[in-house]
Amino acid sequence: MTFTDALEALVLGLIEGLTEFIPVSSTGHLLLVGHFIGFESNGKTFEVLIQLGAILAILSVYFSKLLTVARGLPTDPGMRRFVLGVLIGFLPAAIIGAILHGFIKEVLFDPTIVCISLILGGIILLAVDGLALKVEHRDAMHYPLPMYLKIGICQCLAMIPGVSRSGATIVSAMLMGADKRSAAEFSFFLAMPTMAGAFAYDLLKNYKNLSFNDGALIVIGFVSAFVAGLFVVRSLLNFVSRHGFALFGWWRIVIGAAGLAGILVYG
Repeated sequence: MTFTDALEALVLGLIEGLTEFIPVSSTGHLLLVGHFIGFESNGKTFEVLIQLGAILAILSVYFSKLLTVARGLPTDPGMRRFVLGVLIGFLPAAIIGAILHGFIKEVLFDPTIVCISLILGGIILLAVDGLALKVEHRDAMHYPLPMYLKIGICQCLAMIPGVSRSGATIVSAMLMGADKRSAAEFSFFLAMPTMAGAFAYDLLKNYKNLSFNDGALIVIGFVSAFVAGLFVVRSLLNFVSRHGFALFGWWRIVIGAAGLAGILVYG
């Protein structure tokens, strides 16, 4: 492992942590940056496995709330219902992700697809953020059970790099009557099993192909993703409550357009 390799892993980890929980597509950003700096991971595994750092960032910030949920499971029907809702929301991604795992990595992990998805997703995000939507749900722990399933189905769109997992869940929740804050918070909760499942599945499929050098780079990316993820998780809910998602929509469009221009010029 060279110093340049380590520096690239550090930067990519920071990008993962900063973009995982905002609706701009962390995988899309990683693929684009990796493409232009020449970073190529073994089987595109680095991009998935460093998500563990972002997962631990959510767990650390939400530890007390998760502990409250866990303690309430034996006696509180509301807590059991919420956990069931998260599992229902996770199920579509678990099934489709396992079936299409190879296709996603071999075909969809393409910089041009990423750029187009970023631009289209940015336009949609701006349009939805500007709508005067009727708010019916302000607490992510009390959404109707069918709503959890519908959000989970929409989350599957994020298997196309550039779409954004958090973007798909937030936009779908808002269109179903959730306010911006609870939509973002449920995206956090749904991220935990979804990202943990993707991490475990990818590791199981690829651990035999990973070298010591691959492992070292993943550790560097993991740590930097954890630190950056902490910052985002702690600040995002207050930001979107005050400012909405327009900034992220414009960011997606700019990055997608710049990426397409870069591909046309440099390949």
